[in-house]
Amino acid sequence: MEERIERARELYERAVFGGDPSGLEPAERDLDGVEADLALARGRILHARFLERREEDPAELSLFERAAELYEKLGDVRGQAEALFWVGVCHQVVRGDDSAVPVLERSRELAARAGDELTMSYALRHLGIAEHMAGRLEAARERLEESTRLRREIGFLPGVAANLVGLAYLAAGQGRHDDAPALLDEAAEIARATGAHGIARQVEQARADL
Repeated sequence: MEERIERARELYERAVFGGDPSGLEPAERDLDGVEADLALARGRILHARFLERREEDPAELSLFERAAELYEKLGDVRGQAEALFWVGVCHQVVRGDDSAVPVLERSRELAARAGDELTMSYALRHLGIAEHMAGRLEAARERLEESTRLRREIGFLPGVAANLVGLAYLAAGQGRHDDAPALLDEAAEIARATGAHGIARQVEQARADL
């Protein structure tokens, strides 16, 4: 980010003092990229605060939407996929509305095109949550299992543990009561090994619920 800002300054000076404006368009693209990255980062911080306080900051959605707009303008498919994922999360988790699903589907499609398996895993997880909320438990299971497979492949173990908790709830909901404890046992083991204390608390809550 600092390099892009410095390069924009140099290109400004080349245009103003050197009489060469050819670098202004690349400078604008650099700054669009900086703005997109910053908007995405700020939005994630606001989302973390929402999870802690359960109070919506209206700026969160605006930041993610701005990042998605800029990444699309830049032709950055990976960045657009990630930003759209967060737009979907805002609608699903913060606002609780159904408009999250098409945005999450678009995020998954773009992430697949970019080869971004991490963002794909996140989009699939939240699409699974949407299916679960709609009562389509088998579809939810398929989404979560695919997300879990991707997370195992890339070594995102805390994310695997989080998904296993969700799969345990689904197992109980589908009457597969023998599967749920095993899923929670694995989730607890991974959480301990990776220091994922938040996921460990989710495991204990799930044990109490189920």
